[in-house]
Amino acid sequence: MNQPYSTTNYRGKPLYMKVPEITLYFWIVKLLTTAMGESTSDYLVYHINPYVAVILGFIGFVVALVLQFSVKKYIAWVYWLFVVIVATFGTMVADVTHIVLSVPYYASTIAFAIILTVVFTTWYKVEGTLSIHSINTRRREMFYWAAVLATFAMGTATGDMTAMTFHLGYLPSGILFIVLFLLPGVGYICSA
Repeated sequence: MNQPYSTTNYRGKPLYMKVPEITLYFWIVKLLTTAMGESTSDYLVYHINPYVAVILGFIGFVVALVLQFSVKKYIAWVYWLFVVIVATFGTMVADVTHIVLSVPYYASTIAFAIILTVVFTTWYKVEGTLSIHSINTRRREMFYWAAVLATFAMGTATGDMTAMTFHLGYLPSGILFIVLFLLPGVGYICSA
């Protein structure tokens, strides 16, 4: 469905949602695009010149951003292409922060968490909502994508911190995050 939600502006013209409906399929595709972004970033950075890889990632990010903001409603391939590019570039941002700038993972994790907090706080103060069902203006979409990019960068930094700095390794870190992601759902189900 290309327009799961729609409202109207003050002239009665439709404002189409720019994000998909949040369903189980959304989360499956989201997990797959996250994994694809992480592995694509790592592949590019380790198989070609890292500076060229980041420049290519940035160019891809800009092209996908322009494409996403040029459409008037949710179009699946445009949206998910941008998600994959954001996942790839967000991973690159976190990796460059650590590898090139020598920022420790704990510091970059905290920095990206602060950036994400600022995005959410500003978004709420300006728009009065953080609802995914209200992404129907350009400004709300800009806040949404800023939060998504900051989340990818923070997720990469946090995962690398638990795996490498805390010496948990990648599999135990993955299990740790699966448990942490499932806890709110379990809490919600238990409270119902």
